[in-house]
Amino acid sequence: MRLLLVEDDNHVAAALSAVLARHGFSVTHARSGEEALKALVPDSDAYDVVLLDLGLPDQDGYEVCGKIRKRTGTPVIMVTARSDVRSRIHGLNLGADDYVVKPYDTGELLARIHAVSRRTHHDEGAAGSDGDSALRLGPVRIELPTRQVSVDGTAVQLTRKEFDLLALLAQRPGVVFRREQIISEVWRTSWEGTGRTLEVHVASLRAKLRMPALIETVRGVGYRLVAPAA
Repeated sequence: MRLLLVEDDNHVAAALSAVLARHGFSVTHARSGEEALKALVPDSDAYDVVLLDLGLPDQDGYEVCGKIRKRTGTPVIMVTARSDVRSRIHGLNLGADDYVVKPYDTGELLARIHAVSRRTHHDEGAAGSDGDSALRLGPVRIELPTRQVSVDGTAVQLTRKEFDLLALLAQRPGVVFRREQIISEVWRTSWEGTGRTLEVHVASLRAKLRMPALIETVRGVGYRLVAPAA
């Protein structure tokens, strides 16, 4: 996997690059926003993931993220010490695919990198294939192109947002989605009042699928999908 690491601290970059290399990554190090943008030629697929530190010397990291998103669809994971909710929401609204707060666990970072990469490749495959592009989670089958859901072969009628929420969680089973990330991706808004709507949709999904344990609440963080046994 090819990764563009945007980090102005050479010591941090060297240590992280060594870890990533041990896990099979080919890492290119950019020390500034300008270097990162030069490495990302418009419409290029040179990298599978961009790991973007927000504390850059020449440009604000959020500004760099916005410019990256205009150039390429490559997944972007923001890495920063800014842990407040508004900062995370702002980053997600600019097009970041995930947001990791320092200090972070290396294992979690690796899992998030693989998760955003899998999701992107899955989306590309679903968009370009007329074949079977369903997600299967035990008795649950989710047809992405036709937006149909069934449990043990029986169709379940979901609203548009219920389907979008389920599909988002199902593409990364076991991964915890923060509430603000779900709101950003499903409702395309940063309005924090949408949180109550999210709770209602989760409750509705649990009831319609008749699988209350399928979507687990991670207290104080968000939700994750627990894949049932086949």
